[in-house]
Amino acid sequence: MILTAATCLAMNMFYEARNESTLGQLMVAEVTLNRVESNRYPDNVCDVVWQRKQFSWTHDGKSDNPDRLSYLDRQVWESIQDLAWDVITGTADVPSTGATMYHADYVSPYWINGYNEVAVVGTHIFYK
Repeated sequence: MILTAATCLAMNMFYEARNESTLGQLMVAEVTLNRVESNRYPDNVCDVVWQRKQFSWTHDGKSDNPDRLSYLDRQVWESIQDLAWDVITGTADVPSTGATMYHADYVSPYWINGYNEVAVVGTHIFYK
């Protein structure tokens, strides 16, 4: 699989928010793109997504190969690929909260005291 910016973004949106609403998926995209724009992170989508231990799915030991998805997950994957393409090409209405961090609502990461909460969407809490 060739990892383009759209593919890396789609993978991040899928593995982080496939069970969330479209807004939740777009919020993950926003965080990814905000990190690309920040001088604290790599300067391209794929490097942001694959930066060591930044997104749990990249180091959970499970397969990250979308070609091996179940039929139902494959349908979600295809939808998220379209949404990621819309984000990359600027045709999606991506939120503009400024968020660069998020976590699931069932965990309490060590870093949250250094950030301001800007949104709660589905099971994710977003910070800048």
